[in-house]
Amino acid sequence: MEDCIFCKIVAEKIHGEKLYETPNILAFLDIAPANYGHTLIIPKRHYETLFDIPDETLKEIATELKHIGKAVIDATGAEGVNIVMNNKKAAGQIVPHAHFHIIPRYVSDGHKFFGNNKKYPDGEMTKVAQKIKKGLV
Repeated sequence: MEDCIFCKIVAEKIHGEKLYETPNILAFLDIAPANYGHTLIIPKRHYETLFDIPDETLKEIATELKHIGKAVIDATGAEGVNIVMNNKKAAGQIVPHAHFHIIPRYVSDGHKFFGNNKKYPDGEMTKVAQKIKKGLV
C-alpha cells in the first residue's frame, strides 16, 4: 500500500532498524518504544488486521514471535515481555498494517495494560459466552 509507513520500511523507501527477515515477515525496532528493544513483527504484504492475514503467514509470525521474543529478553535483560496486537482504531491500532509488538518489561517500569477491568452483572457472562460460541461453530 503506497501510503503505509510499514510497507515503505519493507520496500526500503524509509529506514527501519531491521532485526530479522524472512520472505514473508519483517521484524524491526519501534521508533517510539515503550521500553528499549520494543520490536514490531509484520507480514511483508499489506494486511490491515489479524483477521486479514493468511493462516500460513500467521503461523510463521507466531513461530517468530517466540524466537524473536526470546532474543529481545536476552538482549535487553527484560524480566518479561508483552506480546500485543491492536486491531482497528477502537483498539488502539495507529498504523493500519497488521503488526505485533514485543515489549520488554521490567517490574519497575510503571507500564500498565490492565487495571480498569469491568465486572459482569449476574448472568451476563453466560449470555456473552453463548454469543461467542455461536460464532465458533
